[in-house]
Amino acid sequence: MIVRSLQDIEGTDRDVESASGTWRSKRLILAKERVGFSLHETVLYAGTETSMWYANHIEAVYCVEGEAELTNEETGEKHWITPGTVYLLDGHEKHTLRPKTDFRCVCVFNPPVTGREDHDENGVYPLLTEPEGV
Repeated sequence: MIVRSLQDIEGTDRDVESASGTWRSKRLILAKERVGFSLHETVLYAGTETSMWYANHIEAVYCVEGEAELTNEETGEKHWITPGTVYLLDGHEKHTLRPKTDFRCVCVFNPPVTGREDHDENGVYPLLTEPEGV
């Protein structure tokens, strides 16, 4: 059994600030736990814009605080995301999130991330794995 709080990981290698400075992610469950998914609490900052494309992962995002505009870059469709709303990127959609306020969400990734990922120039997380037995 694993019991871990956000406070437990603050300031550790599980507490990740993006190179772009548009988000901070606290990675509660990672690939090294070997449970088939990763779980993060992420805050995207008000007034920023983050373009993403999870070509190697499926992501579910559940908003718990704040408001943001989500744009499906493949269709141009826009959605207003508020607390209690979930979106699922089940088709590896290229998308952009524009938070109106600080936007706090819980994210689940499959396959799980290792915690070392950041978006590349295309908004993609590389597909990193953990060595067996780690």
